[in-house]
Amino acid sequence: MKLSRDELKGLMKNKMVQAGLREDHAEQTAEILTWSHERGYASHGAVRVEYYSERIAKGGITHEPNITWTQTGPCSGIMDGDNGIGYWVATKATEKAIEIAKENGVAIVGMANISHTGSIGYYTEMCAKEGLAAITFCQSDPMAVPYGGTEPYYGTNPISFAAPTADDRTVVFDMATTVQAWGKILDKRSQGAEIPSDWAVDVNGEPVTDPHKVNALTPIAGAKGYGLMMMVDVFSGVLLGVPFGKHVSSMYHDCSKGRELGQMIIVMDPERFCGAEQFKKNMSQTCDELGEMKAAPGYGKVYYPGERAVMRRDKAYASGGIEVVDELVEYLRGDAVHFDRYDHKNRFAD
Repeated sequence: MKLSRDELKGLMKNKMVQAGLREDHAEQTAEILTWSHERGYASHGAVRVEYYSERIAKGGITHEPNITWTQTGPCSGIMDGDNGIGYWVATKATEKAIEIAKENGVAIVGMANISHTGSIGYYTEMCAKEGLAAITFCQSDPMAVPYGGTEPYYGTNPISFAAPTADDRTVVFDMATTVQAWGKILDKRSQGAEIPSDWAVDVNGEPVTDPHKVNALTPIAGAKGYGLMMMVDVFSGVLLGVPFGKHVSSMYHDCSKGRELGQMIIVMDPERFCGAEQFKKNMSQTCDELGEMKAAPGYGKVYYPGERAVMRRDKAYASGGIEVVDELVEYLRGDAVHFDRYDHKNRFAD
């Protein structure tokens, strides 16, 4: 079913308000979920509302959080979210980082004791729209084996960076540090299809192609991805004094408890380096040169990070709206806060 942007956002907001979330917190959460869904990131779009609503209703997300800001230096600070909805806290923390970076040239802002923050590319894009360059990373459920291991220790631990250009383009890169997410495993299970042997391992740490035998995901590029997972956990967990590694809370196991997650964002003002105009000019040149490059067979074009997402968004609206599965629309329009659409044992990756 195709929905307009306003309709989808309104339905998601109303459902979370129905579950007990503050209206302004629900508004911002719905905005970011819509941003994700319209760009083709359906796994981080409307499908998440049912989970958030259950956690909100059960008290695992604080309805009226006491969000506090502690300035730890001229360019650094920590925002404690009191386990409030992660989207709201991360937005406010990013706004604070932008303010500090504009004043001092650089900002390093931690977010502690927050819930899931969704597509983290949204927050780096916020910075790029202000003419700044940014990188952010955050923790997630332990569901990936370390290189050479057999048991999950780290999560998908995503990384995003964004940068402005001299025109209306914005480079936005957002990736997990695992080869694939749990959502892809679930898709293959539902289809009765096999998975590539490099996606996941069984209980013995052996590669599997049967999605029903998956015990853990694998890091991208082996030891390199493992190192990136650790880096994310060190900067967004260990450094902020929140649970880290295998101690990070599960997304689904107990929706009545706060998750106490961590996230870090680093924002830089190009004016303090090569100069803002030069930086943006060089970024535009980079995008142009990539787009003009001869593409490999079967690829058509070399895209800069974030380009295809904007193309998917524009195509959706040109064709009548954002595609949302009928069952999910029915849930969003209904009275139930939670309807067990997904077996929580078959978890999605953060």
